[in-house]
Amino acid sequence: MSKNEIAVVDAHQDLRHKVGDAILDLVLHVPASNEAEVTQPEVRARAVGRNAARHASLMAGSLALPPGFLGWLTILPELMGVWKLQAQMVADIAAVYGKSASLGREQMIYCLFKHVSAQLFRDVVVRVGERYLIQAASLSFIQSAAQTLGVKITQHLIGKSVSRFVPLVGAVGVGAYAYFDTTQVAKTAIELFSKDIVIDI
Repeated sequence: MSKNEIAVVDAHQDLRHKVGDAILDLVLHVPASNEAEVTQPEVRARAVGRNAARHASLMAGSLALPPGFLGWLTILPELMGVWKLQAQMVADIAAVYGKSASLGREQMIYCLFKHVSAQLFRDVVVRVGERYLIQAASLSFIQSAAQTLGVKITQHLIGKSVSRFVPLVGAVGVGAYAYFDTTQVAKTAIELFSKDIVIDI
């Protein structure tokens, strides 16, 4: 293996660890919400989701504008920005359903990343009829899940990184993906918080 190949492998491993650490930090600090419980929560929750998706698309697309190596350097800030926006959206959706007290790190990581790896959460969040059973997860599980997600997301990023070298076209694609990704998170949050939640400690 040449020095250049070794440098690329090291860069990918470094990114994977940084992504995993970013996910862990994100889910361990659940944001507060200024939203209030409403009588028609689904209408408000969908509006919150659409607004967040538009902002995520604009943010991600703007950060992806620099071409080449500069574009590669914006990947982690872009991810963190979108994830923080999505985490706030999840907190706001929980609030409009009157479920802020039920929002913990398990629900947060589930809402943010279920569409990335549903299998990872099969023993933590289980739907039983018209309710969800949330199994309290240890910090070690959350850490392990964050690192597993870091690997999956980094693999996806490496596959898509060629778009960073195509100015404008790459930015449009990144923005569109951020919009889609955020709508998936909103869908999961609405589905979760619209049901009764039982937390098994």
